[in-house]
Amino acid sequence: MSDVKAKGETHGCIVCGKLYQLYAVHDAEGKYIGSKVMTPGGNEVQGFGRPLVACERHSREEIERAANRVYRKPKEEED
Repeated sequence: MSDVKAKGETHGCIVCGKLYQLYAVHDAEGKYIGSKVMTPGGNEVQGFGRPLVACERHSREEIERAANRVYRKPKEEED
């Protein structure tokens, strides 16, 4: 993994907007690889190809509904 860049960012919960600090990791071409939420109480929302975060207290349905409303349906997982 050469030229992988991690950048500290602030993102709001996709459901309620509460702010969380995270590190977003991108490859040399700028493609999003993943993130790590540093603020307690937040979790990474995966499957959208961008750094998204949601509070632990929100249900999976709330998170999916909010993310789909703002962005799109999550990418299908490949085997």
